Amino acid sequence: MPNDHLILTPHLDAPDDFYEALLDAHQGLSTEESHAFNARLVLVLANHIGSLVVLRKALEAARA
Repeated sequence: MPNDHLILTPHLDAPDDFYEALLDAHQGLSTEESHAFNARLVLVLANHIGSLVVLRKALEAARA
């Protein structure tokens, strides 16, 4: 059974480095391209998580 726990406390190894990498990944993209990149990134990360239970919790947390 997959883990259905959503981690909402700080958990990134290097959050500032990730944020910098995220900003770098958007460099030179138009607004439309940036939105498309974000959508693809969400799908890649959702696939990595894999659990619909966790993903639904993440959607609720992001919307709150």
